[in-house]
Amino acid sequence: MFQKALLVGLVLAAVAGSLSCGTTANHYVYATLSTANQLGAYREDPNSGVLTQLDGSPYAVGDGDRSIVIHPSGQFAYVANPGEGANGENDISLFDIASDGGLTEVFPRTPLGTSASVPQLLVMDPGGAYLYVMNTGSENISVFAIASGTGILSEVSNSPFPVGSVLLDMQVNPSGNLLYVSSVGTNLTGEIIGFSVNAGQLSIIGETPSDGVNPQAMVTDPKGAYLYVANTSSNSIAIFAIGSTGGLTAVAGSPINDGYSAPLYMVFDASGNYIYVANEGSANIAVFAIDSSTGLPAALTTSTATNAFGTNPGPSYLAVDPNGSYLFLGNESSTSDIQSFSISSGSLTILTNYNVGNTATSIGVVQ
Repeated sequence: MFQKALLVGLVLAAVAGSLSCGTTANHYVYATLSTANQLGAYREDPNSGVLTQLDGSPYAVGDGDRSIVIHPSGQFAYVANPGEGANGENDISLFDIASDGGLTEVFPRTPLGTSASVPQLLVMDPGGAYLYVMNTGSENISVFAIASGTGILSEVSNSPFPVGSVLLDMQVNPSGNLLYVSSVGTNLTGEIIGFSVNAGQLSIIGETPSDGVNPQAMVTDPKGAYLYVANTSSNSIAIFAIGSTGGLTAVAGSPINDGYSAPLYMVFDASGNYIYVANEGSANIAVFAIDSSTGLPAALTTSTATNAFGTNPGPSYLAVDPNGSYLFLGNESSTSDIQSFSISSGSLTILTNYNVGNTATSIGVVQ
């Protein structure tokens, strides 16, 4: 099984516009192609979800580029470059994004310093003020302030912040004041470590068992009321209510059985009514409807009794467009492709496959 701690967020996903809106504005999709040290760039038709590679793509980037995030302004992209092992590149690339989607890297790259190594995952607060870096080599979190107008990074005081266990995933809540990190011990038993966030400073709230083994993925609902955790080796999904100060309480009925093998990634649709689960071991996407009063997922039965939709081998990364029209899936397999699906009341219909040349490890989207 692919371990997110070593290769986070396999392959990718993207964003498209609503078919009913008939918009003519383009979206731009960027994929890290780590084995080639490249960044793929694509124009996305917002009315059909079709991807077209941009002139000049793929772009050269740092060694083993692993994770990308886009600033909410759409002006900047950040890429984590871990290189090989603790002595690798260990820095962050900044790219300016032109109006036509073209990229220009801003040098020099931002180093993590001697106390942090192997940056595997980037997340950003919703306001675009801070960038969080999950460092799996040093088992800590680096935090950088983002300069308005230029996107330049400056590491905050006291960074990196220690976690001290094998790190798997990281999630910022919709308000940007809470950060959750999933991790495992030597027996793969999982835990969720919560931090409060104030001006980029992390203060630990507490540790909560993930109610399963190997918690590879987390996602919060759009309202920030619940945290969902995929326990990959237990084939289960745990649901936690998020308290007013960030503490986690398992909801009654949690965890639920995913019904399939090795859930590796999760994402909500734009409405927050459905959650999609990429099951790496079963080569499918399971779909659950969310009970708004309890937060519990229920298997979708409107289109299939098994609540799952078949995919190419190794489904590993998902994303849904903000209008809820399309879902994009990245597969960790020899095909190195992205599959696109249309969405209707949670159900999925396959549209097409895109060969991206190399296995993509993450994606960023300008809308």
